[in-house]
Amino acid sequence: MSQTVTVKNRRWAALGVLSAAVLLLSIDGTVLALAVPSLTESLSPTAEQVIWIGDIYSLALAGLLALMGNLADRIGRKRILLAGSVLFGAVSLLAAFATSAEELIIARLLLGVAGATLMPSTLSLIRNIFPDDAERTRAIAVWSAAFGAGSAAGPMVGGFLLEHFWWGSVFLINVPVMVVLVVSGIFLLPESRDPNPGRFDWPSAFLSMLAVVPIVFAITHLSAWPLAAVGLLAGWLFVRRQRRLPNPMLDVDLFRSPAFSGAVAANVISIFGLVGLLFFFSQYLQFARGFTPLQAGLAELPATIASMVVVALVGIAITRLGRGRAIAASLAVAAAGLALVAPAASQPWYGWLALCLVPVGLGVGLSMTLAGDAIISAAPPRKAGSVSAVTETANELGVVLGIAVLGSLLTSVYRSTLGLPSSAAASDSLGSALRVLDPVRDATLIQSAKDAFLYAMQATSLVAAGLMFVAAVVAWRLIPSR
Repeated sequence: MSQTVTVKNRRWAALGVLSAAVLLLSIDGTVLALAVPSLTESLSPTAEQVIWIGDIYSLALAGLLALMGNLADRIGRKRILLAGSVLFGAVSLLAAFATSAEELIIARLLLGVAGATLMPSTLSLIRNIFPDDAERTRAIAVWSAAFGAGSAAGPMVGGFLLEHFWWGSVFLINVPVMVVLVVSGIFLLPESRDPNPGRFDWPSAFLSMLAVVPIVFAITHLSAWPLAAVGLLAGWLFVRRQRRLPNPMLDVDLFRSPAFSGAVAANVISIFGLVGLLFFFSQYLQFARGFTPLQAGLAELPATIASMVVVALVGIAITRLGRGRAIAASLAVAAAGLALVAPAASQPWYGWLALCLVPVGLGVGLSMTLAGDAIISAAPPRKAGSVSAVTETANELGVVLGIAVLGSLLTSVYRSTLGLPSSAAASDSLGSALRVLDPVRDATLIQSAKDAFLYAMQATSLVAAGLMFVAAVVAWRLIPSR
């Protein structure tokens, strides 16, 4: 009996290590945006270099997820995770003390490479550490809550560091966490790999990168849409090759399963809607409501706390509704919360907005947990790394789609509502308007800019709610409940 308890405790301790890794990754993904003004003043990058500082991480991460997931299955998920953690910590030092924009771009590229080793390894290790279905679902709920907590903590951590230290401190915080992760991971994490991985196929690895990177780049740079055709062609060649290989890099026939394809589609659409809004929600809090970065991070906590409650509710949702109906219901709850953001945003008391964030966090947290569980449970444990990479690639596509598409929508509505084509700087964004306009002489124009941004965010929140409802319908129709 005591041995059983010890093994169980060891599993949950291992989950703590994996959750720490994903928590840090999600913080790192949101903290840089706050540091851009400071690093711009220090490194004097060109406008194009600023874009690459932000984009190169996502391009490397999304492009290498499938390859790293496959390598984790072959070499060992623990080994890949620990190696990636060491690289992530070392490159964070390089980024923190970069003396030029070129150095920072290279560091961000290497951080994306390291991040690609961490994300699929954490989820695939969970698949093998928790063989029991109910325990694994709860473990994935904890994993999802850690990811959401990191996204919310990023602005708070970044705001605190930038108020007291230099811009490089937002990267330096990675180092001690990675040291603890590596040391504890050596003792707590079990090794697992595919016992019969077959021959590694380099053309498949190349095609997987060629399929994802151009599409992500085309999404983030709307003028580069011809590149999407290259990605789609490479994707078609990748699928065709996988079907002919005796040991494919990815079993593409999994997408014929409604539970698998429906869960992937629901995740992409829901993250698309959520991230696209929340990315600009912090701007609304800081620019329109006058919150500091730290206050803005604290103001987003209701969604994070609600997503953590999912750990207690996930078992009840599965038992009462079944997986498909539970995912659909949770997405519908999130859609209702996003729709309520529109009227609440114009209220002077922030409490109304905080209440609206609760169903958003609860619904998205529950749906991501159940959809992630459906995806990684669809394949045998020996292929957990490759299938986990599908989850992470879908999530990353949802993120870049949300920021690019809904961001463009918000900017377009803001500019058309402001209606001041002669004031190019003020029309660029609300942040630009507050920087270039005189608070005394242009008080009326500043208020007009705030009102225009508020209206644009309300419109975007309604579109995001619509997307979340579409995801609910997809889950209802495609994902079985039994």
